[in-house]
Amino acid sequence: MTATTPSHLAYLSTFSLAGQVALVTGSGRGLGLEIARALAGSGAHVLLNGRDAATLEPRVAEIEAAGGRASALAFDVADRAAVRDAFARIDREHGRLDVLVQNVGQRNRKPLADLTDDEITSLLDVDLASGLILAREAARLMLPRGRGRLIAVTSVAGQISRANDSVYAAAKSGLNGMVRALAAEYGPLGLTSNAIAPGFFATETNAAITGDPERSAYFANRTPMRRWGRPEEIAGAAVFLASAAASYVNGHVLVVDGGATILM
Repeated sequence: MTATTPSHLAYLSTFSLAGQVALVTGSGRGLGLEIARALAGSGAHVLLNGRDAATLEPRVAEIEAAGGRASALAFDVADRAAVRDAFARIDREHGRLDVLVQNVGQRNRKPLADLTDDEITSLLDVDLASGLILAREAARLMLPRGRGRLIAVTSVAGQISRANDSVYAAAKSGLNGMVRALAAEYGPLGLTSNAIAPGFFATETNAAITGDPERSAYFANRTPMRRWGRPEEIAGAAVFLASAAASYVNGHVLVVDGGATILM
């Protein structure tokens, strides 16, 4: 801090991600895109991920037009070979990875009795197993530098649930357990591991619910704030956990739900 720098601005610099490289999976739309925008707005070079490169390129252009830095990195998180190739490319092109935000998730709202074996294993593969593999590959790039941020976007479904959502709830609970285990494993080596658990957000994925006045009101009234979350309201939590301001936050699940999980 210089003699002419206001102290409050000096402290805000702890939230800066300047010079860092961040990968956000599932960032072509919804909460993942808002997180990517926020990390880029905080100075990181953000790698946007999805299965379709053509979908990502307009988002990259949008971030760059706003003054940020971004690149598309298309791969399927459930394709093991593609994941390995993607992290090799990150190492080759950037020589580092500072932040991983794993945001991909699938949902199949059906009674457990109606789910086939293949449907169950496919959901667990995308929603849980891929999270472990992404964290492992990211850690391999972070450990030589002795610093990194592993962030999983889970869900309040890891803490509260409804009928006909068993596999999703199981996977999100598993991711919450994963971040705690990785906090213990990697904490001594300079990496932190945390989760963000969103509540009810008005994203494209929830358009069928938000477009139904009765169902939309039900979920809005499940929060003390009596409304759905706006997608951009997830961004601050991600920037905080990715930044130096959260240097002593490890093994935590940060709930961003308007208070839904505390309402009786």
